Amino acid sequence: MSFPSPLAQPVHATAATPPPAPPHRELPLPVPSGGRVVLWVVAILLGVVALGLAIYFLAFLGPAAAIVSAALALVPFAIVLTVIRIIDRWEPEPPGLIVFALVWGAVAAVAMALGVGLAVALAAPWLPETISTVVQAPIVEEVAKGAGVLLLFVAARRAFDGPVDGVVYGALVGAGFAFTENILYFGESLLTGGAEGAAFTFFLRGILSPFAHVMFTAATGFALGLAARSGAKGGAALGRWGVGLLVAVFLHALWNGSAVVADFFVLYATLQVPLFLAFIVGIVLLRNEEARLTRLRLADYAAVGWFSPAEVDMLATRGGRSRAIAWARSLPGDRVGAMRRFIAEATSLAAARQRVVIGRDPRAAADERVYLERATRARQDVLAR
Repeated sequence: MSFPSPLAQPVHATAATPPPAPPHRELPLPVPSGGRVVLWVVAILLGVVALGLAIYFLAFLGPAAAIVSAALALVPFAIVLTVIRIIDRWEPEPPGLIVFALVWGAVAAVAMALGVGLAVALAAPWLPETISTVVQAPIVEEVAKGAGVLLLFVAARRAFDGPVDGVVYGALVGAGFAFTENILYFGESLLTGGAEGAAFTFFLRGILSPFAHVMFTAATGFALGLAARSGAKGGAALGRWGVGLLVAVFLHALWNGSAVVADFFVLYATLQVPLFLAFIVGIVLLRNEEARLTRLRLADYAAVGWFSPAEVDMLATRGGRSRAIAWARSLPGDRVGAMRRFIAEATSLAAARQRVVIGRDPRAAADERVYLERATRARQDVLAR
């Protein structure tokens, strides 16, 4: 008999031992979204644009300055990626989408910003630099970066489950943009001010503000994450994106303005640092909400016998996951890998179940069955004798 969902099946006799995964066959994979084709086409185009940017940077800065600047830019880039990885640890995003978000920020958004900047300089050479810095740059750059987050939302909707995902994708786009932009700034400072000028610029951008672009675009991603969590589509989702974009532009303009029309270090200490601390608090709260939702959705399965309540506690709390991995390490053969798979598949299962509940993804029920089977198989690998 076929059931529309695993939860529609009869209650199992015992929660401690859910039905085994079907033996002697490869585990199924979720059916990829048709939007991935769009992302692949865009990725190929980005490769061509990246080549053009590389040629431009080498011609503008020279090989030596470009290489030194790229090495310097890797320092804040590595710091930012480490933090994003920590944020994304609860339910990691697909590696391909992570790379796409970084490349969009580093290539597409930078190319758009440079193109518009050049067009404005040619069409309106009389435009004051202050206007370009405080008005033009925030609008153009945030629209360019936000377009990448919107593209991910549309083309990879099934991997865009909520605010944490939105923040991660927005932060990745911002990190990619900052990396390429830092190469340009560090290179210009090196050419005009020598090592001292480059060191000062590195201090300002690489030490004091490595998360600036990350926070700006994360605001756009957060808004789209709320749209995903509520099941908003079409104009409603686009409206959420617009609101997030306005917040990103405002924060960006405030940041640039503090460097142009005010005492940067005073505003940095009194405004930017509190904003960064608020960003951290917000991330913690979002992570807690993600854990709560995971527990809520896995409890649906525990109620009909697929998991035990103790397993739900283990899978839906940071402490429970840490203890589970430590326990798996003590088992014969070191079954940490199997335990990590169990945790990952169960988390994906909870996300798929949430998509079923809100009704925003017609393929969610199929994903639900796939992740349940994979989680069951991973669980068996952990407990194998």
